[in-house]
Amino acid sequence: MDKAWMKEASFLIVDDQAFNISLLERILHRNGYVNLRSTTDPASFERLYHEVRPDLILLDLHMPGIDGLTLLKRLREWIPDSNFLPVLVLTADVSPEKRQEALHLGANDFLTKPLDKAEVALRIQTLLKTRFLHLQLQDQNQWLERRVQDRTSELELAKQEILQLLARTAEYRDDETGQHTQRVGELARRIAAELGLQHEEIDLIARATPLHDIGKIGISDDILLKPGRFTPEEFEQMKRHTTIGASILEGTVFPVLQLAGTIALSHHEKWNGTGYPNGLSGEDIPLAGRIVALADFYDALTHERPYKQAWSHEQAIEEIRRQKGVHFDPHVVEAFLRVV
Repeated sequence: MDKAWMKEASFLIVDDQAFNISLLERILHRNGYVNLRSTTDPASFERLYHEVRPDLILLDLHMPGIDGLTLLKRLREWIPDSNFLPVLVLTADVSPEKRQEALHLGANDFLTKPLDKAEVALRIQTLLKTRFLHLQLQDQNQWLERRVQDRTSELELAKQEILQLLARTAEYRDDETGQHTQRVGELARRIAAELGLQHEEIDLIARATPLHDIGKIGISDDILLKPGRFTPEEFEQMKRHTTIGASILEGTVFPVLQLAGTIALSHHEKWNGTGYPNGLSGEDIPLAGRIVALADFYDALTHERPYKQAWSHEQAIEEIRRQKGVHFDPHVVEAFLRVV
């Protein structure tokens, strides 16, 4: 045990006999302990306990008014199970019943009156060693918890960066800034919040949405970067980015990537069932897909692409109103209109 810690260890002595307190204080002083508080009034125990925050309590079992067993019961209410605070019971009553009751209430050891100086010193030293080791272990556990929290934060940050880089990889071929994926993710987050989704769902949608077009990495540049309209054959090829994206993301155990796969597959479905790849309609389309369909549509309209000029905000809003109940979920449209 660390000798410096031992000298600083604090004691609280509760005994209705001043002679016993005086004897204990002399024994403790001779053994190098200096932080001693004591009382002959058990009614002051709670106040002293909170003032001293002792490392060891020496407690008389038999006292008038409030006895030691009552104080042990109170201690159990104040001290969390994770905290080891040794209690050394002082008693002339050696009956097994009293000992068992005291042990049940949290006592750790007993000193039988009249007190033996050598026994007092040895039992106190043993309990303080245990207390010291407990505090060391507690500090180590707290340090480990902080390390785990730090590592968890680092891993979460790394995961976020990987998601962003993955989304940017797909988008880089027809949007060198990579901002489309981030804008759509932010708009999807705002729509989801306006729809009243839970915070966890909103966060998941915001993080998964930037991967909605990851399947584009499987589409040739001749089609992806074509400056004009697609031929029917080219459009069929372009549609494959939904199933390619879902295929890339399938089999994952991470919720954000599972949702990203759902969004990749469903964000071109239409409310009236004329979308692709599966021709889903109404609420058969996953809600996240319905949200991203609108966010993606608005951002694509209002930004220039190789095959089109940018629309104005007003033009895009007018078109979205026309597509309410046709292309888009009416509830999602209303939420979007409140957001913008």
